[in-house]
Amino acid sequence: MASDLTKIVASLRRSPVYVAPSLTSAVPDPRRLVAAVKGAPVPVFAVIVPLAAGGEFPDAEHLADAVHHRLARDCVILTLDEDSPNDISAQEYGVDRDSIEAAGAVNLDPDLDSASLTDRLIRCVQLITSGQAHAAYEKQSKALDQRIREPQRESGSGGHATAYALGGGSVAVAAVAALAVWRWRRTRVVRRRRPRPVLTDARSVASLREHAEAELVKLGEALEDAQGDAGRLREALDAYSAAGKALDAARTVPDLAGVLVLIDMGHDASEAARGGRGPTPLCFFNPLHGDGPVSVRWRAVGGRERITVRACAACAKAVRARETPDVLRDGATPYYEVDPARSVWATTGYGQFRGDLVQRVLRGDLHPR
Repeated sequence: MASDLTKIVASLRRSPVYVAPSLTSAVPDPRRLVAAVKGAPVPVFAVIVPLAAGGEFPDAEHLADAVHHRLARDCVILTLDEDSPNDISAQEYGVDRDSIEAAGAVNLDPDLDSASLTDRLIRCVQLITSGQAHAAYEKQSKALDQRIREPQRESGSGGHATAYALGGGSVAVAAVAALAVWRWRRTRVVRRRRPRPVLTDARSVASLREHAEAELVKLGEALEDAQGDAGRLREALDAYSAAGKALDAARTVPDLAGVLVLIDMGHDASEAARGGRGPTPLCFFNPLHGDGPVSVRWRAVGGRERITVRACAACAKAVRARETPDVLRDGATPYYEVDPARSVWATTGYGQFRGDLVQRVLRGDLHPR
């Protein structure tokens, strides 16, 4: 019997909109939504299924990740939000269309509070298509901010002082409560997904080492009974050995980030051995950001040559806006500006400048020459 995920993906290969049988009343006629999705400049999929803690799909991110993994293509995936079933959640894979902010703009727009789920999804797709998602989100955020401030000013005015004393303090209480909701919604709306749960935002050497050790164990367990192409499996085992060697020698956050890069290479090679999708390197600017699905042309400060690197959506967006991305530093220096003679990570750009990172680690290039 096919799993729900298998059914969903099989359906999405025929139509970009999937609605679970239990939610057909929420999207009774998906044809308008299908038409809007097909007009988008990037592939967009709407997956409307119930989310339940402890179930196959506990939250929006798990659902979107699972669907994207099976589809194996760059796209935007729209789902319901696990915390508020009337809200929309968006995830981007290999594209940069401000889809998360598009969903946020819809969720914050009071004019859409009573709109059908179909209309809310269509509006989200329209913002993604028009390129106005960021502007719409900023507009709704400022409007919400203004609505919060108005009752706060009223509660502090002289004309309402008596009302407050007689019980009109509910205005101020409402303002405080609304402010708490605003902060909660703003935080949820603008959060950025981590493309892979194997990574961490930890910056301390101790916590990052603990995480890397756990991930290395997981890779080893995954390779114990791995099947598939022998050459790819050998690559995975080499990456595993290199990660172990790098972990033993690691002393800094850049070193431990390198361990995670090697572990990721091992997982990619193992997946490729089974005929899965091709490898996706981690973000060039900071591997701790997770996957680097976006290709971007970049030139280092003071450099003449522009090169193509793979980066997370946030770093790619910063580069395109001629801003400085959130770069992983070795002390005060961006890791890629460290003397190549003493850093295999700088020499290879964590494997993006050269394809022999694993071999370099295995032959002993971890130690400064």
